[in-house]
Amino acid sequence: MYKIFLVEDDETIAKMVKNHLEKWDYEVRIAQKFDRIMAEFADYEPQLVLMDIGLPFYNGYHWCTQIRKVSNVPVVFLSSAADNMNIVMAVTMGADDFIAKPFDMQVLTVKIQAILRRSYDFAGNSSVLEHKGAMLNISEAELSYEGESLELTKNELKILQTLFENKASIVTRDTLMTKLWESDTYVDENTLSVNVNRLRKKLASIGLSDFIITKKGIGYKLG
Repeated sequence: MYKIFLVEDDETIAKMVKNHLEKWDYEVRIAQKFDRIMAEFADYEPQLVLMDIGLPFYNGYHWCTQIRKVSNVPVVFLSSAADNMNIVMAVTMGADDFIAKPFDMQVLTVKIQAILRRSYDFAGNSSVLEHKGAMLNISEAELSYEGESLELTKNELKILQTLFENKASIVTRDTLMTKLWESDTYVDENTLSVNVNRLRKKLASIGLSDFIITKKGIGYKLG
């Protein structure tokens, strides 16, 4: 079942689209916090985004640009501002299609089906994880936070991915060492400490101080 993230502040339109698409066996989540669209996007991990242009806080162009920094997921604009300038702007910002309001539900459905078929018959979905505004793009080995980004080494990516995937709990040192070296053989724990300390310094350089917390005698967790 494909997951669709609907960023639309008109509750009537949002509910109408959601109800219609669910009849076609799509899972649809309507955005709730329009100042935290990226956090909701990362949490939901949709296969397609339907985006209005006129939104509270930031417009749809802004959020499309932010999504394009971390993912190639298809983005389709739904807007009554369907003049040529807005259509050109949408495509320039990375949108895959533009559907003018008011729209026919059947046309919307057919377009969604075509885009999903094009996008996923030959390409996988990039994985993005989020914690307190920090976005970890696994496929690009990159972490971004408040407009800043870091390129990660292989070991740094494995450490962060493991911590992000287990952010509600403490990750033991043994677990991290197994992930890093993909082996159950003994590895000097000092090497893990060096990797974590180096990563902490990189995170601090973009404003993520105390992002990795040490649980003495156990391991690490995200702050």
